[in-house]
Amino acid sequence: MPGATLEAEELQLESEAMLKAIEAQHGILTERARGIFSFSYLAFQEYFTARKIVASHNLQALEQALGGLVSHITDSHWREVFLLTAAMLRSADALVQLMKQQIDALVAQDSYLQEFLSWASQKSQQLPDEPKVATARAFYLALAQSPHTADRFALASTLDQGMFLDAALENLLVEFAIDHSQDFAYVNACSEALNNILVMVLDAGFYKSLQQLRDQLPPPSQNLERLQHWWQKNYSAWVEQLRGAIANYRNIHHPWQFTTEQQQLLQRYYEANQLLIDCLNSNCEITAAIRQEIEATLLLPQKDLEDREWQGD
Repeated sequence: MPGATLEAEELQLESEAMLKAIEAQHGILTERARGIFSFSYLAFQEYFTARKIVASHNLQALEQALGGLVSHITDSHWREVFLLTAAMLRSADALVQLMKQQIDALVAQDSYLQEFLSWASQKSQQLPDEPKVATARAFYLALAQSPHTADRFALASTLDQGMFLDAALENLLVEFAIDHSQDFAYVNACSEALNNILVMVLDAGFYKSLQQLRDQLPPPSQNLERLQHWWQKNYSAWVEQLRGAIANYRNIHHPWQFTTEQQQLLQRYYEANQLLIDCLNSNCEITAAIRQEIEATLLLPQKDLEDREWQGD
């Protein structure tokens, strides 16, 4: 308090009284513990944190502040600070580029996750609509994870027929992996599921393969004893044939076995990419070239990123 004429002890008492008055009359501040005050509403803290970052007095200080911010890329408590900072900056190019680098670094050292990202990238390149390859990568990353909850598909908002087919096939294999009762109702359900999938299959070889597998199912005219005999003797091999046909023709349902730590890392990686997209789609200033580059390289493995940098794409 510049120009204050009060002694230090009196100033302390006056300050405490002022804090108490603000707490009692306005509710903006609240005493969380003795002598420890904070904002009553998190939005104030998020806003002033963003303002502090943006108000850095020079370029070097701003770079340091943004670097400190992106270190919290996987902390959900900082989500609004990212969005507010992006909106307040005169140009958010540096922020989103730093976010992208931090996100890619999350999984860069895990060779198994890099293999997984490469598979998703290869699948996305099979689709004809080039602008949506990042969306496709997001879809296949979500598809290979379990459980297949709806929020995992938030990035893949636009699906084509090929994606719907892959989703149906994946769900079919998950269903067949469950130990079901050996009755005609379930066999008929299997046959009907394959019929529904055949409608979406355009590849002649894959169509013929699925058709043959469908025809191997025991007919309803068989008695229960023969059905159970077929089930015990053939069902496991039949499912493996189906799994092999899907892997061969559609390149999905690889036996990805993630550790608990890898599953958690993938979840943080996915959520961080969602935050980056939310920043790109917010009311912030980003040059077209930076936006296009980030969208084109979302969810790519490290090798593909390095190849693009080497080629100057």
